[in-house]
Amino acid sequence: MARVRVMASGVFDLIHLGHIHYLEEARRLGDELVVVVARDETVRGYKHQPITPELMRVEMVNALKPVDMAVLGHVGDPLKIVGELKPDIIALGYDQGHRAETLERMLAERGLNIKVIRLCKLEGADLDGTRKIIARIEEKIAKKELYNGSGGGIGK
Repeated sequence: MARVRVMASGVFDLIHLGHIHYLEEARRLGDELVVVVARDETVRGYKHQPITPELMRVEMVNALKPVDMAVLGHVGDPLKIVGELKPDIIALGYDQGHRAETLERMLAERGLNIKVIRLCKLEGADLDGTRKIIARIEEKIAKKELYNGSGGGIGK
């Protein structure tokens, strides 16, 4: 029986619970999970200036338990890596902007018969997005609540 390869993708700028649940759910769809991490140039073009450099992001994602392999994507043609990795399934996160049907059609036009599955949102997670984490840090800095000023190190 053939192994089922699942592909997930994202920025993974600040790893958080939403990422973990996304990757765990994606991994359950098959036998192997390959994760494509967006290049810095791609992130700048679509979202924001990345906080964590691409090589660090791919290394961190590669170290996560559900992930069998993490690779950097390509700049310019986001579907090029799909043709190289040849997944059976692409797992989309609940908040990723792609429409599953549109992506399947675009892949078919390239001769790739790949099933695209939209995963559900994790319920009850407070800090399940990078922008939420950044906003919480900014809020705590503004209220001077981020650090208590005691130094807090070992032996203090």
